[in-house]
Amino acid sequence: MKHIDIKNIIETDEFIGKEVTVCGWVRTSRDSKNVAFLELNDGSSLNHVQIVIDKAKLTDVDVEATKLGASLKVIGSVVKNDRNNTNEIDAAEITVLGKCPGDYPLQKKFQKLETLREMPHIRVRTNTFNAVFRVRSVMAAAIHRFFQERGYVYINTPLITGSDAEGAGEMFQVTTIGFNPEYKTAEEYYSNDFFGRKTSLSVSGQLEGEIAAMGLGKIYTFGPSFRAENSNTQRHVAEFWHIEPEIAFCELPDLIEIAEEMIKYVVNDYMEKCPEELKFFEQRFEKGLTEKLLSVVNNDFAVVDYTDAIDILKKADVKFEFPVEWGCDLQSEHERYITEVVYKKPVFLINYPKDIKSFYMKQNPDGKTVAATDLLVPGVGEIIGGSEREADYDKLIQAMKDKGMGLDDYSAYLDLRKYGSVPHSGFGLGFERIIMYCTGMANIRDVILYPRTVGSIK
Repeated sequence: MKHIDIKNIIETDEFIGKEVTVCGWVRTSRDSKNVAFLELNDGSSLNHVQIVIDKAKLTDVDVEATKLGASLKVIGSVVKNDRNNTNEIDAAEITVLGKCPGDYPLQKKFQKLETLREMPHIRVRTNTFNAVFRVRSVMAAAIHRFFQERGYVYINTPLITGSDAEGAGEMFQVTTIGFNPEYKTAEEYYSNDFFGRKTSLSVSGQLEGEIAAMGLGKIYTFGPSFRAENSNTQRHVAEFWHIEPEIAFCELPDLIEIAEEMIKYVVNDYMEKCPEELKFFEQRFEKGLTEKLLSVVNNDFAVVDYTDAIDILKKADVKFEFPVEWGCDLQSEHERYITEVVYKKPVFLINYPKDIKSFYMKQNPDGKTVAATDLLVPGVGEIIGGSEREADYDKLIQAMKDKGMGLDDYSAYLDLRKYGSVPHSGFGLGFERIIMYCTGMANIRDVILYPRTVGSIK
């Protein structure tokens, strides 16, 4: 049906004095003897438009139109409310499109986020999730625009794979057979499955992305990844969205420069395009959010060697839950101390011990570390993990053997090191984590439409 977005009604004056049609859901309802007021929202804006019902003029309003959650079509004239300088609509005709009974779950003005997670199909109608998902859309567009403006080719890597890009084994199996006791061995089972071998949902598009970069130069992927990690932290979900550029003729310092430029671009674009949402998040979820984001945009990120970070942590006058020694994998508490207490801004941590990093990372001349980097940000911790990739065939083979990996599964990947190998680098950005950083939302389950976590598949 023909109608005008509420965003256009409340943010411009071009419709003042004109008759318009708007559609939306009732967010609030107030009634008095002579006049009634409804606030309508259609998802186009964080703000609602007020519908004024003059009972002397409009005598046959369906009582269902005043109930929270009901969907309406309203025809009326746009007028300026001089008391608060907002645009509202004097209703001439109201049609109920969808009734909403009294058990509508969003009767309370404020509900806990934990409660709303139990109804993901309804929570998007709240101000919080209305704002979150609009910001998510804007930030996704900014990421695509950043890479497209710089000549990167957008690649769609497969979601079903026969190899583990991370070498961690935390993968969801893909099968058409399911449980069947007639198969006596794993080999027999997989040989009868759809692909004739064991397959899984992809944890990363990196390996295929590297292949594409060896012919296209600069590529990026933006799609879902899946991790069967038995974790219930505020930062982990089993299905998340992943941005992964892969760049030929690129070394670690170049990669750090690209990652910092991208983060600043996306944050700045969000601040420009979503001022109302940013104001909302600052008021409700994180005081000082605007100042934090301006600091990101206006300052250089720190670059700190892993070894130096370990020294800082060991000297810290803080009792960490997890002890710190060279060679350990840093925990969230360590990452946040580095970013929030020591540097008070985003930090690229570089040159990690090779034993705690993936097989494909370039080995440094010291024989102990790899040319890897994690971008740590205040309030969240790691949001980017990347590295220069190992371009030496023999070193890559040895790294894979050291980790007990089957070389046959990676024959195509190894061919890249045989046929015209070049220095190349890439990183992965967890999309939900940068949304958390920019909105102040503390739990990753609250920045994705349907969070998939251990024991939960709503």
